[in-house]
Amino acid sequence: MAIRKIRIDEDPVLRKKAREIRNVDDSIKKLIDDMIETMYDAPGVGLAAPQVGISKRLVIVDVGDGQGLQVFINPRIVKTEGPIEEGCEGCLSVPGIYGDVKRAFKVTVKALNRKGKGITLEATGFRARAIQHEIDHLEGILFIDIATNLHKMDNKEKDEPPEDLFQDNLNSLIEDIKQKRFKHLESTDTVKS
Repeated sequence: MAIRKIRIDEDPVLRKKAREIRNVDDSIKKLIDDMIETMYDAPGVGLAAPQVGISKRLVIVDVGDGQGLQVFINPRIVKTEGPIEEGCEGCLSVPGIYGDVKRAFKVTVKALNRKGKGITLEATGFRARAIQHEIDHLEGILFIDIATNLHKMDNKEKDEPPEDLFQDNLNSLIEDIKQKRFKHLESTDTVKS
């Protein structure tokens, strides 16, 4: 596994429609592992393959809600339900910028999992928001393209994010992500031994 470089908003790969994955082979599984390590290291709650420079339809999400890490290969949102909610979003590819984005409260997603098996998943709330955000990356869309009330966090705010900026306690979420990263690294070390 390796931590990959996260591409920033000026990188052309972020503006291209990602290509479908035809075969879930060892190279895709390695990409998944690298993306997991990269996301937890950042730390973030989701990552799309274009964000690490690979134009493939692959996203991972772990929002710290107890449902764990989810891998989506060739994901498609097949249904949206509930109210459209506005919430604050940021992005690893647009560091320091935040804005309000309207998203469906509930989504149904069809995709392949890490084993290449078809899955259908329903997600609500923050997890649904994260999935929609990551799938946007596969279409070449950044959250800043659809956000309102864009604002930049200064260096002081980066150290102590304001509580009203995020729906959940960000510091707790970051700690949870770091713990999962270390558990993930420990489990892969055990497998290699």
